[in-house]
Amino acid sequence: MALRVEHELHERRRGKNLGMLGLLVGFIALVFGLTVVKVLNLPDIRQMERFDHVARPALEPGAIDAARERAAEADAAATAEQGQ
Repeated sequence: MALRVEHELHERRRGKNLGMLGLLVGFIALVFGLTVVKVLNLPDIRQMERFDHVARPALEPGAIDAARERAAEADAAATAEQGQ
């Protein structure tokens, strides 16, 4: 025995809410599926690390060596200025 009879409006809202739930779950599944396919199709997983819009010298070939050379030149220039 039901305590209260549900109004027809509540039944329609429940149907709409379940429909929205289905759309939301479908959209999440679509985005997740596209992400998995994108990651699995990369020939080298390190390519995914490059796509973060931040300069990362460890990923750039020769960047660390160039930074060391610039630091050595700056040290040499500072030493030369102090010697004068």
